[in-house]
Amino acid sequence: MRKLILAISALSVAVPAAVAPTPADARRHHRVYRHYAATCRHHSGTTGAIVGGVGGALIGSAVTHHGLAGPLIGGAGGALLGRHIERHSC
Repeated sequence: MRKLILAISALSVAVPAAVAPTPADARRHHRVYRHYAATCRHHSGTTGAIVGGVGGALIGSAVTHHGLAGPLIGGAGGALLGRHIERHSC
């Protein structure tokens, strides 16, 4: 199970890096960003940090099966990721 989780994690990191943007994507991104800046309000990220921390702690506990390091590291990583996702989503 651990190998499967590591393989999926490595794949999810490698796939976005393999896609190169084109000039048309840059123009579309500029229009989308202008729309985003005009219509979306930014969130503090507190809810995302809490949900991400709980989810990361559960995943860390499932991966390590014992000890305290897995849930602590998973919870911290999940909290940071959840906060980042909430702050940068519309």
